[in-house]
Amino acid sequence: MVINNKNPADAGDLNEEIGILKRREIEAQVLGPFVGKIEQQLGRRKTRELLRETIIGIAKQQGSELAARSGDPTLDRFASLKEPWERSGALEIDVLSRSKTEYAFNVTRCRYAEMYQRLGIEDLGSLLSCARDFNMVAGFNSRIKLNRTQTIMEGSSHCDFRYTFKDS
Repeated sequence: MVINNKNPADAGDLNEEIGILKRREIEAQVLGPFVGKIEQQLGRRKTRELLRETIIGIAKQQGSELAARSGDPTLDRFASLKEPWERSGALEIDVLSRSKTEYAFNVTRCRYAEMYQRLGIEDLGSLLSCARDFNMVAGFNSRIKLNRTQTIMEGSSHCDFRYTFKDS
């Protein structure tokens, strides 16, 4: 038996091949039942803390690897790399502004939220998907900041993504 010791955060090729929505669905089909079993042993609070720490670490690493592959870790480059997250209509987005120092958009439909709901683990969706956003961009470039006050996953009508780039 061959074991792949590749870091799970090193997902560039897989993300390009299947898209993020499909990847999250595959992950959720395993993680949902697994989290349930672990919660029975460790309790909900401890299990969610461990899961959050893991997701944050993976997201930061993926952001760092995305920056290295991009060759240009600027906000404009970051904005241009979102296709795998939107593939197959995964996200419907209204772009409000895009410049070298600001990128603002609203997500008006989120098939990630719909998928977690369909799988019966909507309570994990925010942790498994939305929590990655802040940490991925931090790994990509620490001078890019995300402000988001609401998400569809948490019951709002839309997600409000507001990225800003601070020079030095």
